[in-house]
Amino acid sequence: MNNYQNILLAVDFSGFVHSVAYKAKSLATQFNAQLHIIHVLDNIPMPDTPYGTVIPLNKNSSYDLLEAEKEKLIQISNELNIAPERCWMIWGEPQQEITQLAVKEGIDLIVVGSHGRHGLAVLMGSTAKGVLYHAKCDILAVHL
Repeated sequence: MNNYQNILLAVDFSGFVHSVAYKAKSLATQFNAQLHIIHVLDNIPMPDTPYGTVIPLNKNSSYDLLEAEKEKLIQISNELNIAPERCWMIWGEPQQEITQLAVKEGIDLIVVGSHGRHGLAVLMGSTAKGVLYHAKCDILAVHL
């Protein structure tokens, strides 16, 4: 196992987000690494917003669904003591946005949740599988 310096936690706000988050926090503590967090918006409509758009967390909008997602990300990042400059909410396709941010920020480990109840076959088409095959760094898929 490498001595990780930058760990990216990818969250989707499922019921298991805290299990994955605390695994990432534990690894960041163990390796004295910087913990980063990303939430990719792919589940709410974003009119006139191209994929890859970073959503500012410090500016309010009149879009209630967006504000609810921002509040969830801010709450988790506060619980994990992640600095605002290492928190991202991006509108787009999760595997693409996660892997692109990992390259841009020099991430050496991505932590994602996996619903792989029956091995890798269940991951077909999932975000975890997409990140696994496209990332240029190590991936930890936390079994949920």
